[in-house]
Amino acid sequence: MRRTFGRIASWAASAMGHPAAFIGATVACLVWAISGPLFHYSDTWQLVINTATTVLTFLAVFLIQNSQNRDGAAIQAKLDEILIAVRKARSEFVGIEHLSDEEVEALRADLEEEARQNPGSSRAISPKLKKLLQNRSQ
Repeated sequence: MRRTFGRIASWAASAMGHPAAFIGATVACLVWAISGPLFHYSDTWQLVINTATTVLTFLAVFLIQNSQNRDGAAIQAKLDEILIAVRKARSEFVGIEHLSDEEVEALRADLEEEARQNPGSSRAISPKLKKLLQNRSQ
């Protein structure tokens, strides 16, 4: 089920991001707008565009989220591989995407402070960073 949905979501996201999809949607809106006088700008005429855009937007949210989840996981795996491969990199950073927003923000702020205080210095982990990274699995 997931694999099938993934393939469909990838195809649909790619199709929706194609210039032809934008042109098609623009043409559909123009046809709808031009047909207004023909239908006397009725409630049904308005309902057609409102319903179509609402349904398409609703479905697109799930496709976009699926694509972002997949892309995010792939990027994290690639970054983890880089952290593992680079000898001077701190491997403790592998998996920090599982920290809470507050923990990630605290980590980022501490890293920025560390960089300001010790530009170009050794890569020893500050006690504050070390504690945060040790607590991440708890």
